[in-house]
Amino acid sequence: MDVKAIFYKIIFVIFVVLITSFFLLPILWLVAAPFSAQATLRVTIPSVVTVKNFCAIFRNTFAVRALFLNSILIAGGTMFGVTLFATLAAYAISRLNIRGRDIFAYLLVLFSSVVTGTAAMVPVFLLLYYLKLIDSYLGVIFVLIGGLLPTGIFLMRDFVESLPKSYEESALVSGAHPWQVFRDVAIPILRPGMMVLAVWAFVQAWGDFLIPLIVIRSPSKMPAPVAIYSFYTEGGTPVLTLISAYSLLYAIPVVILYLLVNWRYGFRFFGGIKGGGK
Repeated sequence: MDVKAIFYKIIFVIFVVLITSFFLLPILWLVAAPFSAQATLRVTIPSVVTVKNFCAIFRNTFAVRALFLNSILIAGGTMFGVTLFATLAAYAISRLNIRGRDIFAYLLVLFSSVVTGTAAMVPVFLLLYYLKLIDSYLGVIFVLIGGLLPTGIFLMRDFVESLPKSYEESALVSGAHPWQVFRDVAIPILRPGMMVLAVWAFVQAWGDFLIPLIVIRSPSKMPAPVAIYSFYTEGGTPVLTLISAYSLLYAIPVVILYLLVNWRYGFRFFGGIKGGGK
């Protein structure tokens, strides 16, 4: 084998190892630090494994409610709203003969990227104030849906475009109503795309910090990204043992959601007319 080829292969292996370590070290710290009595920012295997950190977490009713109730309500509501409205809008944009629909789809993504949550927070806050949605789960969910919907429509539009129109035309010729065509033909085939969009929307809402911090006023309604600050001292110093334990618990619902969706649907193309869905 050529020496130069071997050299390049070694360089490539070293590069892959470095990149993998860059992403793997934080995960190793997240797994090891919660079980240590004195966690530091270094990745070390605890000499004595303890669950006292988790016991302290569950004694903090504010943090437990924020994680297992408030965050799930907000992220779940956002996931449902984005998946539903993005699917309906993407299907309509794809199937209706609208002039300039491609430009409109790209403008949606451009608008959502330029006008971020920070830039639009003042008018959004005033709108929620007049609608009496300040300090409510619904207010946070509406804002998150509005922010994620443009990108969600753009993502779902690619899935809808891959659906052959001949399937729907065959159902219409057989006497099916347009709503039946959408429900019984389009939805089963678009289901993997909807699940991808649902997981994406859930993750985006699950990790959002700014909008709940501004909209919600009651501590009992704060989600986990805001409640994690209860594990800081009065001087602003983080208690690493508790933060690492809470972060590990915080990551579990997202991992479970992904595994359930991947197990149930597998992100494969099936269902409807093509394939045999479960």
